[in-house]
Amino acid sequence: MAWLILVISGALEAVWATALGKSEGFSRLTPTVVFAVGLAGSMAGLAYAMRDLPIGTSYAVWVGIGATLTVLYAMATGDEPVSVTKIVFLTMIVGGVVGLKAAH
Repeated sequence: MAWLILVISGALEAVWATALGKSEGFSRLTPTVVFAVGLAGSMAGLAYAMRDLPIGTSYAVWVGIGATLTVLYAMATGDEPVSVTKIVFLTMIVGGVVGLKAAH
């Protein structure tokens, strides 16, 4: 259960990070609310997962999922250019996350 919560909280990290960028310095209400709710959910999930999983592994998996999904979303929406190099390195991050799960 801790792993599932960790994956969900990693996805919420991508939500709040994206919303933070769209909030334009907290001057836009909807992205600011999405940021606050996403941040609270993401942190709560990370804290829950850390009750059963090692801190270093939990944090690395959380950041890896969040960073990967944030970049993929930005590329999918055209906010960031797509390149083979980025895809290769994102794949390496995902491989690291899977490796950390396998090593646990």
